[in-house]
Amino acid sequence: MTTDDTDLSNQVSAMGSRARAASRTLALAGVDARTRAISGMAEGLERRADQVLAANANDLEAARASGMTPAMMDRLALDRTRLDGIVAALRTIATIPDPVGVETARWTPDNGLDIARVRTPIGVLAIIYESRPNVTADAAALAVRAGNAVILRGGSECLVSNLAIHAALIEGLQSAGLSPDTVQIVTTRDRAAVGHILTGLGGNIDLVIPRGGRSLVERVRAEARVAVLGHLEGVNHVYVHASADPDTARAVVLNAKMRRVSVCGAAETLLIDADVAEALLPYIAADLIVAGCELRGDAATLALVPQAVAATEMDWSTEYLAPILSVRVVDGMDQALDHVATYGSGHTEAVVAKDETVLERFLAQVDAGIVLANASTQFADGGEFGFGGEIGISTDRLHARGPVGAEQLTSFKYVIRGRGQIRP
Repeated sequence: MTTDDTDLSNQVSAMGSRARAASRTLALAGVDARTRAISGMAEGLERRADQVLAANANDLEAARASGMTPAMMDRLALDRTRLDGIVAALRTIATIPDPVGVETARWTPDNGLDIARVRTPIGVLAIIYESRPNVTADAAALAVRAGNAVILRGGSECLVSNLAIHAALIEGLQSAGLSPDTVQIVTTRDRAAVGHILTGLGGNIDLVIPRGGRSLVERVRAEARVAVLGHLEGVNHVYVHASADPDTARAVVLNAKMRRVSVCGAAETLLIDADVAEALLPYIAADLIVAGCELRGDAATLALVPQAVAATEMDWSTEYLAPILSVRVVDGMDQALDHVATYGSGHTEAVVAKDETVLERFLAQVDAGIVLANASTQFADGGEFGFGGEIGISTDRLHARGPVGAEQLTSFKYVIRGRGQIRP
């Protein structure tokens, strides 16, 4: 290990020790202090709006010079409206019920013990993410709402933005009398910092949450020596059943794909029943093409939509994050479900239909964190769920699944009250 590597290791390890100490203090601080801190974060961002936007402009200029794609630039970009949205999200998080200390169950077995299951903070989180600077604020506020300290490591492409946002968040913590070590951010672009975090920092990290592309998530899962809560790519489908209302189908598909193509909730594949494809697909395709979407289809799609190009096998499992949609004509629901099971990432899946039996079967059978009936996949967002924000959309099956809000950032313990019982 070089001197530079040693210095970086020592710096990141010290962050872990400070985060552990801060987490113990935060656990004792109480609901009101956490609420004041989150409200203070929102106020800090409002005060520092000009600095944050100037920092973001710096990141955008560097990203443009590096040849970043338009979709990724959109993820990185902040403007006054988006910044106002981040502030509003923090204010919502400040008002949601605090999960810490909530009893989720209570019972008395035959031994007479009073047993309660109570939500507790996880402890110290490490969140590793790419591009979207709003994650810095959302992650910090949700971690504090759930009583956790957090170490943030954003992408190098948005470091200047993240540092400006972090400075505002620290103002909020200090205004509530909480330690600034409660929310720390890695200030270097050196990717070796990620490797140090994944060691667990001497047992000081309790959970690592990666939010980004497949390569990031796979690296974290392969190297982490602590628990991981994964946010994998969104290879999301909209299935238009033969019973679908045509106008609803057109509106849902267009919104699911084109409202914002760079978010993980964007649809990447359209499946449509053969029974209605000839009558409906050309209209859906025309809507998408007018909006600037490229279509990649199977043979049946190409026969109905001359502007489409032939899809490859790789297209069915690709998260484009761009105005591109793969389209397949299916022979009924069984084939649609098989396609989703084969190519889906377990993120978000939607069905458009009027037949209630079809809707309920889809909702029951599809294995994903979020399943929707007659609604756009773009609702895959913690804010839309009433969480205020989200750390990400978990595609794991254990601990938390779907949008990860404050409640999902807690664990639990059993609190047992007795009257002198001893076990025979």
